[in-house]
Amino acid sequence: MKSMPKVGTTGEQRFVVEHRHAIDFAEGGMPAVLSTPWLIWFLEHAARAAVLPLLEPGESTVGMEIRVRHLAPTPVGQTVTCRARVLFADRSEVSFQLEAYDERERIARGSHRLRVIRVDRFAQRVKQKAEPK
Repeated sequence: MKSMPKVGTTGEQRFVVEHRHAIDFAEGGMPAVLSTPWLIWFLEHAARAAVLPLLEPGESTVGMEIRVRHLAPTPVGQTVTCRARVLFADRSEVSFQLEAYDERERIARGSHRLRVIRVDRFAQRVKQKAEPK
């Protein structure tokens, strides 16, 4: 990394909930609402957004740990804002506080850790793992 992210640095992802983001069991009166896996996807990308400007060429990030409480439903069509705020950074690991809001209320909070990796080393490890035993 060019430099360590400062505590308080934020990343953000904003999106409109589409039917593809909704739970897959919205039937029998169950409304179509944002699914937790999609919420987590956007929260992780908010964290990435906080560190992407600091990466060197050939670096990327991978998630290591995520803890999320999905607090409230969000219907299809509403806008969601996901924010990740850096709490701590040490060498290649960065910890974040996560929050998400729809147009009415906070819908999620949690924490996330990601690791900055060298893409070439990571690709080599994946290649070795994919080879037949």
